[in-house]
Amino acid sequence: MADKKTLILGATPDTSRYANFAATRLVERGHTIVNVGIKTGEVAGVPIEKPETIHHDIDTITLYVGPQNQPPLYDYILNTNPKRIIFNPGTENTELRRKANEKGIETEYACTLVMLSVGEY
Repeated sequence: MADKKTLILGATPDTSRYANFAATRLVERGHTIVNVGIKTGEVAGVPIEKPETIHHDIDTITLYVGPQNQPPLYDYILNTNPKRIIFNPGTENTELRRKANEKGIETEYACTLVMLSVGEY
């Protein structure tokens, strides 16, 4: 399995949140992660950073930020220029999806945890 460096947008140290589960599962499966969010702390041994530094080596952004909170993050997301964006349940956003597709970024309305569990990540 190839390492797909993944930026988790909406990362949180709260162990009851899906973003936290996803970070842990990604690391367990050998993927490098970058945690980005508004919370402080770390997840799966990786610190949570603010959405300021643009990472240019990201394969996948997996979204855990609701569509109502995404517009201020559009430039950050699009300038990161990942190969794909996964819109997890509750994060679906047709405007961001269109903007990403126009830049040649693949988008999926899917669940990172399910994709990992069935080997489709």
